[in-house]
Amino acid sequence: MTRVRGYFHPKTATGDASLIPPPPWRYSGDLLTVEYRTDPARVRELLPQPLELADEDPGAVALIWADWQSCAASGRELLDPVLAQYKEAFAVVRCKYGERTYTRCVYIWVDKDFAIARGLHQGYPKKLGSIHQTRPHPYGPAPRIEAGARFGATLAAADRRLAQAVVTLREPSPTNGFVNGHPMAHHRWLPSIEKGGGLALDELVESGAAAFEGGQPWVGDAELELFDAPTEELARLEIHEPIAAYYQQVGVVWDGGRLLATHTSGAQ
Repeated sequence: MTRVRGYFHPKTATGDASLIPPPPWRYSGDLLTVEYRTDPARVRELLPQPLELADEDPGAVALIWADWQSCAASGRELLDPVLAQYKEAFAVVRCKYGERTYTRCVYIWVDKDFAIARGLHQGYPKKLGSIHQTRPHPYGPAPRIEAGARFGATLAAADRRLAQAVVTLREPSPTNGFVNGHPMAHHRWLPSIEKGGGLALDELVESGAAAFEGGQPWVGDAELELFDAPTEELARLEIHEPIAAYYQQVGVVWDGGRLLATHTSGAQ
């Protein structure tokens, strides 16, 4: 009997070609976060049932740029950096399920295929994009992590620029913002192979960091612009009021989630 191996496609005799290894997945990264308020109705239209708007500050949005190095438990990807390094930009909002407040990623772009595969497993709506952000460095012209330091960030997809930001650090902060400060509530959806068969997979799941460590967060101000594009809808989360911007270096471990509900019928 033929046996194929691998955590994800493609499954082969050895499993070495699998696009992603099994969790735990470990991450080291630099995060630039820009928080602002939009029309709560624009957030509501992105929340499938049974999710509801958060009770407090329902129009709050965080647009986050992340420059990651990631690996599985062995850490071998760090010595083959093309398998470890990637960038992403994502928009998160807050929502409510039952009596608990969650964070939900409503848009996300990444620049590596393995990051898309991990997103399919976790319920992130990942797409390919072009993401760039200024990296700090203690020498030369790059900014230091200090008051007055300025960081740029850009996001594009399908040859169109979707967002750009300039963040100016002001002072150390007790937090890295509040919008992305809850467990994630995501849907895992997969259409049936049979035409008209609905969803073969329909799960609402909770996930978050199995372990987290972080450097000193810094707060500052941001100049943020969003742009219309024919195949993207990020600009519908239009900027009504800025809140704040943040910078932090973090280390995260992801090691699975928890099933909240099945057959939610939240997508077509």
